[in-house]
Amino acid sequence: MSIATRKGDQGQTDMLFGCRLAKSHPRVHALGAVDELNAALGPLRIAAARAETQEIVPKVQRMLIELMGELATPPGNEAKYAEKHPERIATAQVEWLDEWVARLEAGGALKFKGWALPGEAGVMSGAYADLARVACRRAERNVIDLQGTTDEVPNVEIMRFLNRLSDVLWLLARWEEGCGQGEL
Repeated sequence: MSIATRKGDQGQTDMLFGCRLAKSHPRVHALGAVDELNAALGPLRIAAARAETQEIVPKVQRMLIELMGELATPPGNEAKYAEKHPERIATAQVEWLDEWVARLEAGGALKFKGWALPGEAGVMSGAYADLARVACRRAERNVIDLQGTTDEVPNVEIMRFLNRLSDVLWLLARWEEGCGQGEL
């Protein structure tokens, strides 16, 4: 099977369970934004100098795959999806991110003067973390745009996860830039 199916040549894309949507559909925008976030984490994963970043990023990337599966599920098919894919974004993942926020803050990731200017420290991994952070914020906004519509995402933990992830990414950028000492 080729990656070039040509099924999207008319401006539509496949979702799960046989659903097709216009590539301009808000749900497709949300799914694409999360995909962009996952891709933006790739360079951070490769360039990370700190052990904490090397530990967090691959786990988050796997969680984002789970999240994309939920976003690709058409409304009304959530139970069907859950039968085959019990791994979902849940309170436990948000709490895991909360724990990292606390650890990074306690380790000194907030010790900097003035405004954080992405790239100013000259540390590529910090700049990559900032790039991933803004991709995360865009994904969060796209998911929020679905709320109150017929495409609303019933799993509210997804919004909480993306919000908290952007906090972690901001802290990782500062951590990679050398704020804080040693390992946590």
